[in-house]
Amino acid sequence: MTVGFRVKWDDVLDYCLAKPGAWRDEPWETDVVAKVGSKIFAFLGGESGSTVGVKCGPNREVADEWLLRYPHDATVMPYIGRYGWNSLRIGGLIPGDELFEAIDASYDVVVAKLPRIERPTTV
Repeated sequence: MTVGFRVKWDDVLDYCLAKPGAWRDEPWETDVVAKVGSKIFAFLGGESGSTVGVKCGPNREVADEWLLRYPHDATVMPYIGRYGWNSLRIGGLIPGDELFEAIDASYDVVVAKLPRIERPTTV
């Protein structure tokens, strides 16, 4: 896995699944998501996917900073974008370490909102 450089879809999936309590699910045919407890913290699409959908802020205004910094590699996610979710392009101009930091932040927000019984014991 190359941090600070471009990463691949497999790197992103592996990174997501290495988080405490994380597991892979395919709720929509071949669309892969990473969950913790019963909640999604990363949308990865299919194996040929080129983006990862993550919670980039508590609201749209904060998440829009990604759109300003990476206008060709960050987009608002359909349906849930108004809640601060963006799609970030894998292998584009967003450095791997920043992509992984966005995944970390999304994971942390989702874990914090889980009922205590669903939270991983080692966070």
